[in-house]
Amino acid sequence: MRVAITGAAGQLGTELARAFTDSGSMVIPLVRPTFSLERPSLPHGIDVVVNAAAWTDVDGCARDPERAMLLNGAAAGRLAQLARDASAAYVQISTNEVFDGADERSYGESDDTRPINAYGTSKLAGEVAVRAAHPAATIVRTAWIHGGPRSFPTKILAVARRLAEDGRILDVVADEVGNPTPAGLLAERVVTLLTRGDPLPLVIHLAGDPPISRHDWAAQLLAEAGLPPPRRIALRDYVRDSTPPAHAVLDTSLARSIGLGISWQAWLPG
Repeated sequence: MRVAITGAAGQLGTELARAFTDSGSMVIPLVRPTFSLERPSLPHGIDVVVNAAAWTDVDGCARDPERAMLLNGAAAGRLAQLARDASAAYVQISTNEVFDGADERSYGESDDTRPINAYGTSKLAGEVAVRAAHPAATIVRTAWIHGGPRSFPTKILAVARRLAEDGRILDVVADEVGNPTPAGLLAERVVTLLTRGDPLPLVIHLAGDPPISRHDWAAQLLAEAGLPPPRRIALRDYVRDSTPPAHAVLDTSLARSIGLGISWQAWLPG
């Protein structure tokens, strides 16, 4: 199987390339400067396209929503159309932020989408564009991907260590809840989804269980690193350009029912 992966040099893309290669597939990495979401194109002779490229700077999207719509919305639709023209399967990586997180419950694949920020709006636009261009495409929603040098665990540990040197304590939001998802495990589940021979779902939530708050996740990370526990703050007190949904927890029942559940573990940089 010839698999084209956009964003193959990124946090998830790197793991996807590894997992597909390990499965025996031929990986065609689509990365800058030869690939750009501004002008997406695909190589000839591919069987599968996995779009793991996106503008994931949530605050940046809030400052420039038009660019977010171009990179996360229109580009996804264009890639899906190119994949359909090539008779290739298409997988779009999407996000929990297509939901508003207003309800303290888990959101299923068929629940209404109501994003509350520019990033979520642009990713939902991507889902809509993909579905219009390639009706058989699979949309994989996930959340809180971690495993790279710029992910939440790495940043939290770095800041906590720096503060501890001055006798200070880290503040972490306690009322934002989500699904931490290790990039490597997510990549393996995507590969299994595509290679097991069963019909592909139109939408599936592949994300870590159990859900946890940012604060409690950070507390676990800091405890394992021997650092002081973080102080609880409210989401409203964490000033930033974008407001994330407070409880956009993904219901992963479908994934677990077909053997694709992800049990996350606290990740510490090596």
